[in-house]
Amino acid sequence: MPFQLSQRTTLAYSGRVQIGSLALKSNLFLSPLAGYTNLPFRLVVREIGGVGLCTTDLVNARSLLEKRDKAFKLIETRPEDSPLAVQLFGSVAEEMRDAALIVEARGAVSVDINMGCPVKKVVKIGGGSAMMTELDKTAALVRGMVNAVKIPVTAKMRLGWDDDNLTAPDLARALEDAGAAAIFVHGRTREQGFGGTVNLAGIRKVVEAVKTIPVIGNGDVVTPQAAKKMFDETGCAGVSIGRGAFYDPWIFKRTLHLIQTGELPPEVNFAERVRVMSRHLDLMVEVFGEELGCRMFRKIAPWYAKRFGPCHEFNKKVVHVATRADFQTVLENYLRWRQQFLDERGELLPRFAPAPMVASFMREPDELVPSQISVPRGPVEVW
Repeated sequence: MPFQLSQRTTLAYSGRVQIGSLALKSNLFLSPLAGYTNLPFRLVVREIGGVGLCTTDLVNARSLLEKRDKAFKLIETRPEDSPLAVQLFGSVAEEMRDAALIVEARGAVSVDINMGCPVKKVVKIGGGSAMMTELDKTAALVRGMVNAVKIPVTAKMRLGWDDDNLTAPDLARALEDAGAAAIFVHGRTREQGFGGTVNLAGIRKVVEAVKTIPVIGNGDVVTPQAAKKMFDETGCAGVSIGRGAFYDPWIFKRTLHLIQTGELPPEVNFAERVRVMSRHLDLMVEVFGEELGCRMFRKIAPWYAKRFGPCHEFNKKVVHVATRADFQTVLENYLRWRQQFLDERGELLPRFAPAPMVASFMREPDELVPSQISVPRGPVEVW
């Protein structure tokens, strides 16, 4: 049954949200996505518009304290990459507190604590989802961070360790009492990993558990309609999007328009997708240098191509680019090859058009869903 329309839900449709002292113009968030939500991609989605707050890849707090280059590269930013939250993981209270002070000094407007990552290398040190199993210890860690910094401290969690231990509502209450300014909740358990479907009723229980702080829903949001469904059925104050944003960087702008007006904007055209893809490569080269930037872009370009229609000629060549010039050659050759699938107006013939994207928890049996960004396979314990 849909969540009863409330003052919270009405405010969510305004597109605004307040996280502690931080007033955001949009209640749509870019989730951390390791290896993807780096500075170039954050700049891409900001230039398109609609996103309220972006968060960095998860960063090891101890690595920041040890001044490791890789950790500082993860939190690299620019003035136009604002407002920005930094997500930390770790289980030692003093390290998390001191790392929060570092990111605050570097201009982050918020610090997020990862309590949801199911991956073994994070969990085995007591971070990520492991933090959901020790509520008192976790609340004390959060309280120490809240007392140390002036910026809001938030937490990203899952519904629990497994279906028998759905601790998120209790943990959310404990963290609210400890001073957390917002809760982000992925609607799966640690045991699920990225499998199964998102539990919207589970997110709703977290919303109902807290008194005043906003709860931000996350998981399986790959279309504006899926975001609206999450708002409707959970009463959450905002929606955080990860893989769906990488599949479709325009999702924030289109979703914000949908929740504010009730109208769903059309998908962007092919030319705009090519423009933004090329801009993304330019930013990768600016930030990482041509060699590394192009090598990293090999796994990014095929995601743009998922909405190109026939794209196998592009994909098999773009995964070998080593320079900007290589990419330009691949793109020009692809544009010529693609013409055979166009009508006299330059539009894709209907039989070659990409299938509509539908979130898994909204899917009907006869609807096609293009594959999402790959995630670890097999039992979570071996990731």
